[in-house]
Amino acid sequence: MKMTVKKKSVFPAKQSNVFELLQRFDTLAYIAKPYATFKSPDEQTELVWEVGRSFSFDFKIFSFITLGVHVINVKEFNSDNIYTNEGNPFCPMWNHRIILKETDDGKTEYTDEVEIGAGWKTPFIYLWAKAFYSHRQKKWIKLLNKQSE
Repeated sequence: MKMTVKKKSVFPAKQSNVFELLQRFDTLAYIAKPYATFKSPDEQTELVWEVGRSFSFDFKIFSFITLGVHVINVKEFNSDNIYTNEGNPFCPMWNHRIILKETDDGKTEYTDEVEIGAGWKTPFIYLWAKAFYSHRQKKWIKLLNKQSE
């Protein structure tokens, strides 16, 4: 069984600014918390997201429920489109696409699209993912507003 979560927002920043932040691990850590935490087993925080690279993280939801090692395989990474194949023992398929489009007024249309596959757990993970991506995009807007002050 597979299900797809899709969430779109308009961010108050240029596409190039959003893409620059997407390249930083601390951005992922900030926008995901407290719904999810990603901790590099070797404490590395200066990661470079590049096509063909794989990253492993100790993954927790709500900062305390351990779901094992979450692996992120980077398939595409450019200023318009980011695509990763991800998964962990609890949810083997988490294919995440981020689409960025600059608007005429200098803002960024940002879309998260995630294909989830976890057998009988899929509907429950889907519900969590809907809340998670709504939370992430609100945190993105908060981060971008803070930077423009």
